[in-house]
Amino acid sequence: MSDRIPPVLRPEHPLPRPLAGLVSEFELQSHGALDGVEITGLTLRSNEVQAGDLFVGMPGEHSHGARYARDAADSGAVALLTDEKGAAIAADAGLPIVIVESPRAALGAISGWLYRTNEHPPLMLGITGTNGKTSTAYLLEGMLKQLGLVTGLSTTAERHIGELTVVSRLTTPEASEIHALLARMRESEVRAAVLEVSAQALSRNRIDGLFFDVVSFTNLSHDHLDDYADMDEYFEAKAKFFDPELARRGVVSLDSPWGQKIVDVSRIPVTTVGFGAESGAEWQVEILEEVAEYTRFALSGPENRSLTTRIPIIGRHMASNAALAIVMLVEAGFELEAIGHAVSDGVDAYLPGRTERVSGDRGPTVYVDFGHSPDAFLNTLEAVRRVTTGRVIMVVGADGDRDPSKRHEMGRVSSEYSDILVITDHHPRFEDPTSIRATLIEGAALAEHQAELHEVSPPEQAIRAAVSLAREGDSILWAGPGHQDYRDIQGVRTPYSARAEARAALREAGWS
Repeated sequence: MSDRIPPVLRPEHPLPRPLAGLVSEFELQSHGALDGVEITGLTLRSNEVQAGDLFVGMPGEHSHGARYARDAADSGAVALLTDEKGAAIAADAGLPIVIVESPRAALGAISGWLYRTNEHPPLMLGITGTNGKTSTAYLLEGMLKQLGLVTGLSTTAERHIGELTVVSRLTTPEASEIHALLARMRESEVRAAVLEVSAQALSRNRIDGLFFDVVSFTNLSHDHLDDYADMDEYFEAKAKFFDPELARRGVVSLDSPWGQKIVDVSRIPVTTVGFGAESGAEWQVEILEEVAEYTRFALSGPENRSLTTRIPIIGRHMASNAALAIVMLVEAGFELEAIGHAVSDGVDAYLPGRTERVSGDRGPTVYVDFGHSPDAFLNTLEAVRRVTTGRVIMVVGADGDRDPSKRHEMGRVSSEYSDILVITDHHPRFEDPTSIRATLIEGAALAEHQAELHEVSPPEQAIRAAVSLAREGDSILWAGPGHQDYRDIQGVRTPYSARAEARAALREAGWS
């Protein structure tokens, strides 16, 4: 499994900082000799320690990270940061120990101090919400590049530093990793950084020590209720982003009812984006054209300002994401006229695994998408329907060991808005895939409109079944895998590409 975990991006030329300076700066307790000890990085994982690292021993659900302090020392760690319990566990590890009450709560501030991320930071732009965060981030990055800026990006799919790209681990990395990433961006003269920020990141201190120039909210819908007690608690996690300690200004989409709730509780100045005058938003979106290759829209705002552009992806919801990105730029200080000029021929952006067309000019049109919530399914199925002359075929599975409460609604929406539904597997993890499929099938039976239903496992056969059922003019939406290059089965990340499988299925069926 470890050989398929993407790397952490760190500064290539780290500047050492004295361990004694850390203890003094944060008024911390310590054990062992500090003099002459210099740290150049920090990590929570003993198997990723580099020479000069401060190893962080974090208390876990089943074990304490300080148990691995000796392994970290053997790999080059020069000190341990942990709590009182961890200090007792690692007393004989041979490392000087710095003690904090909560390593997680302290990680952001200490990482910021070590990597100096508050010194000459780039323009910081952050995006939260249930759906659309990644798409908004890519569209925003594309516009920034068209405006001539060197950019950095951190999303569910990828991390970018200029032209460098690596696959992501988490939507928002741990605080130690995000500060290291920003330090690496500084080395590459990145002028604007776009960060996708999850609810878990806000709840678990992952963006501690950062300050954003502009933050935005896309929407809120049923998801992550395995982490949060209910939708109100999930909302409260997102709302924390709109706080003067984290951000200067905000942009809020009114496309879901939760948008107005964000406006109501925000503690920073916000502006709003929505569809048409009926939304009541200050910035209003109008769809002008939808075809399989692009969506063209107009955005109008205060003082009769407006622009027209297009994005290389289908869907009203994607136009809403692009509009949100444009208004974020305006709030960051860019002139709308300059943005309009830069994107006059369209937004130049590639959105991996986001309603990504993987088929050719003949045969059914096949889209691979990362959507994994009922609301995401609804938006994407409606978008596919609007550009399809024939039938809509959907291939779908659900994540194992993730919020099971949404599976019935995922199945119902899938059946309601498709003509043919193929239910298959996704990441079963440690769950029984047969049971996951059965729950989706139960949900499909709740739909008022019953799609023609097929249960096919594994997904390699499911996409081939869908292609065999398709005709010229039909569209196939394969929801779930998106950009990911693996399947998680019993804790093992098995190499896998939905894009490659879909193309292979088309070739085998005789389509170019």
